[in-house]
Amino acid sequence: MFVVETQALENYGAHTGTGRYNDGESYWKFKFGTDYIVSDVERPQDAMAFVAAIGIENNIGWKEFPAEVKTYDEWAGALDEDYLEFKLKHAKRVSPKDI
Repeated sequence: MFVVETQALENYGAHTGTGRYNDGESYWKFKFGTDYIVSDVERPQDAMAFVAAIGIENNIGWKEFPAEVKTYDEWAGALDEDYLEFKLKHAKRVSPKDI
C-alpha cells in the first residue's frame, strides 16, 4: 500500500480577472493537497500514475498534481498519533480495482 501526496496551487488572480500571466493577473499560491491511500498496486510509480490519472486538475484557477509517493508505513511512521488520526479521516482511499 502506498500514499500519494498531491500539491495544489490556487490562482488568486482568476477570482477577479482573467488570471492570465500575460494580462498581469496571475497570482499563484501554494495550498493544501490531498493524501491518497492507494491499494492494489505493487510499485510506487504505479501508485503515482494512478493518482495522476484520477486526480490531476489543471485550469486557470486551480492546479493539483501528485507530488510525492511513500509506502504507507513510511507515511504513517512520520506522523504523531493525533495527526495520523486526522490525516486518515481525510485521506482518500483508492484502488485501480474500483474503476
